[in-house]
Amino acid sequence: MILGAGGDANHDGLPVLIVTGLRQEAQIAAGPGMTVVCSSSNPRQLRELMTTFDPGSVRGIVSFGVAGGLDPELESGDVVVATEVVVRDRRWQAVSPASRNLVSLPGSGRPKIVPGVLAGSEDVVVDQAGKAALRAMTGAAAVDMESHIAAAYAEENDLPFAAVRVISDPASRALPALAMDALKPDGKVDVWKVMRGIAVNPMAIPALVSAGRDFNRALRSLSGCRSLLLGEGGGRLVGANF
Repeated sequence: MILGAGGDANHDGLPVLIVTGLRQEAQIAAGPGMTVVCSSSNPRQLRELMTTFDPGSVRGIVSFGVAGGLDPELESGDVVVATEVVVRDRRWQAVSPASRNLVSLPGSGRPKIVPGVLAGSEDVVVDQAGKAALRAMTGAAAVDMESHIAAAYAEENDLPFAAVRVISDPASRALPALAMDALKPDGKVDVWKVMRGIAVNPMAIPALVSAGRDFNRALRSLSGCRSLLLGEGGGRLVGANF
């Protein structure tokens, strides 16, 4: 799904392509100077979308959204600015000016912002054991299902790439299977499926509440990063290389 585009917010008239996985992330990112692609947390669907996209219509790519925590020091709402993206034996570098400038931004009362490696995954990494194994294998701070696809596309088309991901479920917490099973292809939650699952297994309620609280905290933090996408208000997520 492509939400919109605009080119009046940058010097050469081309928007930045913002790659997201969830409808809520896409809604936060959408605005002038940006073309937003939403994969509905489906890597295959994202790849198909990218094959129909004209790389000459944008000046760079940013992966933007929430992520699963792999670094046990990070909590929900903390922000990871990618230094690189890794999946198996492949690595892609993120543009260094964007990462360096964002991490050095002054301000109080904002969430922790750290540079780090993002791991790419074709599936949701649900439990603590899976997160720990991926952390040990890659050294990554967080994992998501879009950044590696966006990074590969950027490399193939000689475009600058950056990524900012906010921790939703930290390394110490497993995602409830019910929450993942109830996600529709359009990125929305099937409320009736959740309700039926709770009726079958009421013990799932505490985990669902915790996951919802983490997710909402992550979205609030992500909204705070929105002004950084095109340098609004002095932000520098998209640096001079864009």
